[in-house]
Amino acid sequence: MMKMIERALGYERIVVKENERALALLNGRFVGILEPGEHLMRNRRKGLVVERHSLVRPEFVSEYRDALIREMPEASAVHFTEVRTAADEVALVFRDSRLYAVQKPDGHAVFWTAAGPWSVERVSVVDTLAVPAKYVKRLKQTALKDTVLAFEVQDGQVGVLYVDGDLVSTLGPGSHLFWQVGSRVSVKLIDTRLQSLEVTGQDVLTRDRVTIRVNVSAEYRVTDPRKAAQSAKDYAETFYRALQLAFRKTIGMRSLDQILEDKVTVDAEAAGTVRSEMAALGIEVGEIALKDVILPGEMREILNQVVAAEKEAEANVSRSTFEALEKIASKVERLTVHNGTGGLMNEIAKLRD
Repeated sequence: MMKMIERALGYERIVVKENERALALLNGRFVGILEPGEHLMRNRRKGLVVERHSLVRPEFVSEYRDALIREMPEASAVHFTEVRTAADEVALVFRDSRLYAVQKPDGHAVFWTAAGPWSVERVSVVDTLAVPAKYVKRLKQTALKDTVLAFEVQDGQVGVLYVDGDLVSTLGPGSHLFWQVGSRVSVKLIDTRLQSLEVTGQDVLTRDRVTIRVNVSAEYRVTDPRKAAQSAKDYAETFYRALQLAFRKTIGMRSLDQILEDKVTVDAEAAGTVRSEMAALGIEVGEIALKDVILPGEMREILNQVVAAEKEAEANVSRSTFEALEKIASKVERLTVHNGTGGLMNEIAKLRD
């Protein structure tokens, strides 16, 4: 009966639950923010609009938000916690001491105060975009991935930090987080451990116009990561090409025989040039060596024939010597040999005379 009377008089009873708040408008005008309980409200001509909000979603999201705060500032101050940020700061919003949200620069967020308690900590992004160390672990444990960029630098590495294409600083081993606030942040990882570079299958022309294929190895270490990152797009590729040129010069100054006699060294001047060029890039070059010299197929065959001929000649000399000894031995009772094979040959020559 009471409900019928209320309706006849143009009233409507609104019930708001304990975990709710409601925004009431009558004929397009704000009436108020309804707290938990029963509310008897005038609703002639069906002009009452009630917008319910669950505190399970602590942020107040409504098309009426800005108008409500402007038109009902006192009620808004009671029910809402506002977080506004300037152009040069971010705000970390904590709910019951736990990190809940990150407000980016020039931002505005509104939370139901009853869903708190809320606290706010502000961080300037004027001098650096790096997330302060005390927030790194908390941010990594939340789902706020869209607010930061994370980079891991391992032991033996240095991270070179770029912001909007400009080199800003270097980063040591560990986790590094940066605010995503509109700037482009990237990190180039530089390995500072001793490394080996192989230059394989290089066709090179010797001084006597023989084409050979060589494999080269060199050790190097990045000693100045900033310089290495700034001076060359790919310092390893630059080092590779410098070694190529150095060995072309080295081998071009030597004959095939010289190269085959001592294949582990490189021309000192050429090596010095490589070391100077790479030092300018922040790279220290260690040992440089020719590992392998590979001859063309026909050259290998010729070389094998030469070696075989030399061995055959040595064998012929030995046979001739023993034949001569056999003849001499048949004519003399005793033969004393001094000074090894050379002495033996001299004695034979004398006996023949």
